[in-house]
Amino acid sequence: MLRKNGTLLHRKLTIAVHSIMSNCSNWYVYILRCADNSLYTGVTTDITRRLKQHNHCNKTGAKYTRVRRPVSLAYQETTIDRKSACQREYQLKQLTKKEKEKLVSAFKS
Repeated sequence: MLRKNGTLLHRKLTIAVHSIMSNCSNWYVYILRCADNSLYTGVTTDITRRLKQHNHCNKTGAKYTRVRRPVSLAYQETTIDRKSACQREYQLKQLTKKEKEKLVSAFKS
């Protein structure tokens, strides 16, 4: 049923769009190297866009990376959907800094 302000319709459309996006596009798990040599882990469907957001945009870049610019891509993995990307992101975030550095160095080799 459509409400007066259209919120229910908008909600259904939003859910449908998210469902289509998560099923049709590749998802990436990435690690960024920040200016202070720390590592930031995230997920996205577009690595190039997300890297630009982290480096230039104060509204869509993560709070963590805003004060640690510039950031550069240190590692990435491709996953089939958002769920698996988020699960892998969680796994990577559980690693120690030393383990993450090992993963990053293997990626660059």
